[in-house]
Amino acid sequence: MEPTVLVAYATRSGSTAELAQTVAEILHEQGMKAEVLPAREIHSTPQASAVVLVAALYMGQLHRDARRFLRCYRTRLTEVPVALFVPGPVQNQEKDWTGARQQLDRQLAKFPWFSPVATKIVGGVWNPARLGFPFKWIPVLRNMKAMDARDWDAIRAAVRDVAACLQAALHAHA
Repeated sequence: MEPTVLVAYATRSGSTAELAQTVAEILHEQGMKAEVLPAREIHSTPQASAVVLVAALYMGQLHRDARRFLRCYRTRLTEVPVALFVPGPVQNQEKDWTGARQQLDRQLAKFPWFSPVATKIVGGVWNPARLGFPFKWIPVLRNMKAMDARDWDAIRAAVRDVAACLQAALHAHA
């Protein structure tokens, strides 16, 4: 029986949902059944064989739905293999990637029990046209130019790496 992977995502404007869908498609190609759900809509303990949490960094923090998911399902997330995908930098500048890694490390330090089998930071997207309340009313944010640092080939390769890590962890737990 193929393992089932819950791909839980936390998004503000939808681009993280796009990434989660891509993660699920590639996991399926790698022989895993994947179910994609917004983290905020998960109201019971995930029964999947493994979990991939896809959550963007916003102003140095993981999306609040991702933080809630980690808190609410702590016990289950220590029992199954978990991977983390983080869309972060919206520009391809080394300082942005380094900053994203530092911000993520600070966030993960708040969850010392959380030990993902793989953590991937990938390029993110910034589209001021998709800002929601209250951010759309902040002039400096609204006036920023759109940016997209997603490299879909690199993302697909990262998902294949994550799939291999999850499969190895699932075999070790079997």
